[in-house]
Amino acid sequence: MNEIKKIRGKVWVIRDQNNKPVDNIDTDQIFHNKHLAITKIEEMGQHIFGNLDGWKDFPTKVSAGDILIVGKNFGSGSSRQQAVDGFAALGVSAIVGESFGAIYWRNAVNAAFPVLQAPNIFEEDIQSGDEIEIDFKNGKLTNTRNNKTIDITPMSKTQLDILRAGGLFEYGRK
Repeated sequence: MNEIKKIRGKVWVIRDQNNKPVDNIDTDQIFHNKHLAITKIEEMGQHIFGNLDGWKDFPTKVSAGDILIVGKNFGSGSSRQQAVDGFAALGVSAIVGESFGAIYWRNAVNAAFPVLQAPNIFEEDIQSGDEIEIDFKNGKLTNTRNNKTIDITPMSKTQLDILRAGGLFEYGRK
């Protein structure tokens, strides 16, 4: 198993035009159902946030290793796996959210895509463009701009084991 303890990356804080967190971003806003015929993961990324006002150009701006910070109930709605796989196709390394839709959370964990909960993340001084470091095991998020560290919900042992294995199927083979 791969040993994954921490990641570091540039942040995208998903806010609306009034600088407020965007809550209840559903899977249709993440990956619209008109693209469901796409089956190659590497082609899914270009459609991420294609139905989310103010963020439709996200795939042209994001870089591999970047991290998203999202509001409450992120990924609610249908169980479409493309809403997870599209972020992986873009090279997004993790999503930190106030909360996640249950099916989205499970799909991400099973796909070895890091999702972490931080219920009060929007109370912190984190801006798009900042660089943060996330300690998965100990549940720490550090903003390198201001050197402030906050507690987030650490990954469970099972979630870490699935991540290290590269997904639920690989984890089950071990």
